[in-house]
Amino acid sequence: MTYVSPMRRGAEHQVFQALADPSRRAIYEALARGEAAVQDITVRFALSQPAVSQHLATLKAAGLVSGRREGRHVYYRVEPRGLEPLVDWIAYYRAFWTEHVDRLEHLLERMDG
Repeated sequence: MTYVSPMRRGAEHQVFQALADPSRRAIYEALARGEAAVQDITVRFALSQPAVSQHLATLKAAGLVSGRREGRHVYYRVEPRGLEPLVDWIAYYRAFWTEHVDRLEHLLERMDG
């Protein structure tokens, strides 16, 4: 197995933890369709404004969204590179399991032959 730095593992953990919550996933999916203010997100979901702000803070800490202030409003949008730790994790384990299944198939062929 390839070495994965503790910093990289921390980023993976934050992304998994952020997206494990169904409300945060729904907010993330809504923001994937376009930038929105906290107030707009609050209206779309049956959540209080403090709850939405807390979910957005978790998504932001994981690098999944970013915010910009415009007057009294804060607008959030998806960070395109935010899912990279998750994509890298999936790619790594896809290759890992493909290699191991191939080796198992070769072993079984030798045992049958």
